[in-house]
Amino acid sequence: MIQTNNLGLQFGGRSLFEHADLTFNRGNCYGLIGANGAGKSTFLKILSGEIEQTKGDIFITPGERLSVLEQNHFKYDDCDVIRAVLLGNRELVRIMDEKEELYAKEDFSEEDGMRISELEEAFAELDGWSAESDAEILLNGLGVTNEYHATTMGELPNNIKVKVLLAQALFGNPDILLMDEPTNHLDVEAIHWLEEFLVEIPGVVIVVSHDRHFLNQVCTHTVDIDYGKIAMYMGNYDFWYHYTQIAQRQQREQNKKSEQKIKELQEFIQRFSANASKSKQATSRKKLLENLRVEDLPVSTRRFPYIAFTPERAVGNELLTVTNLCKSVGGRLVLDHVSFTIQPREKVALVGTDAVAKTTLFRILAEETAPDEGSVKWGVTTSRSYFPTDNGAFFDGVDDSLIDWVRRYSNLIFESDVRGWLGRLLFSGDEAYKKAKVLSGGERVRMMLIRMMLSGSNVLLLDEPTNHLDLESISSLNDGLQRYPESVIFTSHDHQFTQTIADRIIDVTPGSHYDRKVSYDEYLEEMHERALNA
Repeated sequence: MIQTNNLGLQFGGRSLFEHADLTFNRGNCYGLIGANGAGKSTFLKILSGEIEQTKGDIFITPGERLSVLEQNHFKYDDCDVIRAVLLGNRELVRIMDEKEELYAKEDFSEEDGMRISELEEAFAELDGWSAESDAEILLNGLGVTNEYHATTMGELPNNIKVKVLLAQALFGNPDILLMDEPTNHLDVEAIHWLEEFLVEIPGVVIVVSHDRHFLNQVCTHTVDIDYGKIAMYMGNYDFWYHYTQIAQRQQREQNKKSEQKIKELQEFIQRFSANASKSKQATSRKKLLENLRVEDLPVSTRRFPYIAFTPERAVGNELLTVTNLCKSVGGRLVLDHVSFTIQPREKVALVGTDAVAKTTLFRILAEETAPDEGSVKWGVTTSRSYFPTDNGAFFDGVDDSLIDWVRRYSNLIFESDVRGWLGRLLFSGDEAYKKAKVLSGGERVRMMLIRMMLSGSNVLLLDEPTNHLDLESISSLNDGLQRYPESVIFTSHDHQFTQTIADRIIDVTPGSHYDRKVSYDEYLEEMHERALNA
């Protein structure tokens, strides 16, 4: 168990939250949500002891081990993969290292023998004899196959390294597990494996995630940071969302009734207070009026951007034909005779385990790179706007203010018009004068979305647009793409995003050739059945 008592934190002269009295019990998974900057990651760091709270106390049941998903991807670059996972239990690794050092001594003493005996006992209590095999099981479950196990972390591609760090956090069944965005960079299979793993964990799990489907699958409780407070609710993300919407609607309706009643009482008092025969009734109504209150609705830190894509013209009869597309990257074949035809107004999700393959296909469709073989034919009436997964070229070293950046990628001239568009994506006031090169990941994504909205294109190409966005921005983008009347070709690790937008699934994994008019859930169910029958 982990408990907070009157916990509060002031940061940069403002209070992020205060008076947080929370109890996190074993067997439960708590989804920590809130707007960007509300303090989600900071709260996890307070619980882990990485930073200190301004006031209040934290209590952890004595003897319980706390594990944190490591955010520094370079911290273990000199370790081999298995050792990096074992470091999830540092006491076990310390015992292993001391044992090895003692056994290597040439002048082994009686005192060393007694110490070895103590270490072996402690080693056995920590399941040391099965530690390496347990680490291998975790790695394989996450898709990190045996070929990587003896590799150093520094040699791993980032998507594999992220999985190793996740295995490290999960290793040894910690009593308390803190995870900040654990699904980032994970493929569908790894996310599904993680969901099943977390459901079975007997300890306390506290997780920050922008993946709504993931939160719904694993969370028994939702912890919301908003209005400068932290509140806990029973149920997953969808339950929290519907409950809070109903509560806010009921409060607004109650305020409306109170306002009407106040108005009626004031009119009666004003009309009859000077009337002797009605004076008692007027006095009675004054007392009623004194007891009536219109509750102030607190101002939420959540802000929803306005995202809407409006094509300047509709697509004609032909949209896109891809024929026998082949492409190698770094000497590896990532696209193998890919062929498909997309019709106007289809919304297609590109899926597959190889992120490089998907990004390469997007770059070919956007005419940023050429295929080794095959052809791409766009309809003559199409106009395309491309959202790349790596947007560094649009921002790194760019000295433009946000106003000038928008002008660079649009026909807007007047500053008031540019500010209007910036305001839609939550850049207000002096933020318009910020330099593009200093923007955060989420801010860069919102600027890229402004660029796409202003393009007037009738085909949208989006490679992982939900990365770096908060739940509110993902929800707004989700709605904007559902309303968009023309064609969308996209990929995303966000399950709900893909399920609610796509009406066709194309798997670009070499050898797959999967291309069907189905929902994302139907595709996943087919893949699961194939795996069971294989």
